[in-house]
Amino acid sequence: MDSRALEIDQMTRSGLNLIKQAISIYDRDLKLIVANRRFKDMFELPENLVQVGATFRDTIRFLAERGEYGVIDDIDAYVIEKVIQAKEFEPHYMERKRANGTTISVEGSPLRQGGWVTVYTDITEIKHQEELLQIHSDGLSEKLVSRSQQLSKINRELTASVTALEEAKRQLTESEARLNLTNAMTPAHIARVDRNGIYTYSNNKLDTVIPTRPKNIIGLTFEEAVGQEAYEQLNPKFQEALAGHSSYFELGLRDHNRYVRVAFTPDIDETGAVSGVYLLSMDVTEESKARQALMHSRRRELAAQLTSGMAHDFANLLTIILGQQNKLETQDGLSNDMQEIIATTKAAALRGGALLDGLSAIDATRNLTIKPVSFDDFMDGVSRLAYAAVADDVTVTIETNLDDAKVLLDQGFTQDALLNLVLNANEAIEGTGSIKLESNIVEDNWLEFTITDTGTGFSEEAIQNAFTPFYTSKKGRVGRGLGLSTVFDFAKVSGGHVKLDNTPQGGARVSLRIPYSVAADIKPGLVLLVEDNLEIRENIRGYLRDMNHAVIETNSAEEAQKLVQVSDITHIITDVMLEGNLTGVDLAKTISKDIPILIITSLPKTDPLRIQAENKFPVLHKPFEADDLMYFFQRKSMQC
Repeated sequence: MDSRALEIDQMTRSGLNLIKQAISIYDRDLKLIVANRRFKDMFELPENLVQVGATFRDTIRFLAERGEYGVIDDIDAYVIEKVIQAKEFEPHYMERKRANGTTISVEGSPLRQGGWVTVYTDITEIKHQEELLQIHSDGLSEKLVSRSQQLSKINRELTASVTALEEAKRQLTESEARLNLTNAMTPAHIARVDRNGIYTYSNNKLDTVIPTRPKNIIGLTFEEAVGQEAYEQLNPKFQEALAGHSSYFELGLRDHNRYVRVAFTPDIDETGAVSGVYLLSMDVTEESKARQALMHSRRRELAAQLTSGMAHDFANLLTIILGQQNKLETQDGLSNDMQEIIATTKAAALRGGALLDGLSAIDATRNLTIKPVSFDDFMDGVSRLAYAAVADDVTVTIETNLDDAKVLLDQGFTQDALLNLVLNANEAIEGTGSIKLESNIVEDNWLEFTITDTGTGFSEEAIQNAFTPFYTSKKGRVGRGLGLSTVFDFAKVSGGHVKLDNTPQGGARVSLRIPYSVAADIKPGLVLLVEDNLEIRENIRGYLRDMNHAVIETNSAEEAQKLVQVSDITHIITDVMLEGNLTGVDLAKTISKDIPILIITSLPKTDPLRIQAENKFPVLHKPFEADDLMYFFQRKSMQC
């Protein structure tokens, strides 16, 4: 309640206390909302029956037991009858003689919002005057006139009091209506809960904060209204508020994927005791997600300050290693063990290149390098790395429910994400256990990877913070806290999503979804290859010929400019750093023909020359394999 509304409420209560009539206002649930001091004094009520929230049933029972309504044979039946009558909210007027000999009039008027206002007037004196007039009417004309005048005066005073009361009632009703309208327009849930955890007020907006919850929650318990998930988080703060401590905090609702900020304010009565708690709750889901993204970004900036750029020559060496492994792989007579060693070495070299690229640009958003990938071969590579990474007493099961097809995906990024999930699962298992990696097509548009383990599962804290960089639950053990952060980045950049929960058996489960699409056929052409390193040039030439492309090559941009003029070239692949005075970026800018250009480089993402290249052309980072090149031609074929 704002200061103006509070001032109006206090003024209204003060005005009601000045009125000679007793006043009480009960809501639709027969709970007391307002009572003036005269109401308490007239019926000699105890303090608890004139407090907000006191029930009509308890008040009637107290008066009946004290003899207010005379001798009553069955008090329980009498109370039930009065409660039933009260719930009908019918206007009424009556006069009755009290047990103490006084006479009162009782006038009840229903309220538009539900409930009613009752006015009690002591008319003992008026009744006395009427009796005197009736008994001594003969021979008492002068006294009658005098008494009539007194009675008229009393009636006028009573009329004035009633008029004032009506005005006070009107102002109270208008004030309540304005307050209810303001609360209804507020984009938040405003409520009051008494000490027993029962809602006594609500602006009917709980469902805008917690979906599927009821609107009308008056009379419900705290737990019934907000649901079990929210109650478990809110109840400790509610208990603190009952002890007189204001607070606010945010809670996450996994069932609804929402974040809610809740403020608790104790309701302190005139005696200084806490009679209930006011609650203000708001949906802050978008704000919380934006804050998490900002924190994610800032931590990555910190990581960038702790790492340095990786060496250009090392990336080139990895490219050469991959090329030589490809040559070795084509040799006849290789044993199965040798083929396994070659495949594992290639996978490790690719991962090393991906890590170099990731570390050199850890402060930037990692871009996808989509290419056609044989899904069976990809999963075989993941399997080899997974089997080599987990403990000997942990069993890894790989289950693929896809047909062998050329799937378009970022092989390195996807492999990093899956391997990180396997490594996390391995860390969560103490002793023997098992890990299962399953892949499926979901709704025809999504490729879903599901990783489950037999470990201890995710804690609530881990589920809330797992995607935050540098967060780790590996207490006392080595952990960078970047594994699940990498998975989060991959899902976000891919246009997919990732979900954490626990299996019914108690282990952890991670579901990763990315868009699913397959590759189309590639048209062969004539490729101009511009690369100053002979060994790398030989490797790339082999990749291109395996894709049925014809190749002409040079080591300088100047020579390449001449070849473009005289040859029917369909594609150009150029390194950034070349022999001569021009770079590969300079070459690409001078090509006037409509020829697709791919720039290859081992420069880090933060290098100005690489940034310049990426602003206008597709860039492929070294080291890479034939499938990385294939996506370049795949993309251009689809455009034709």
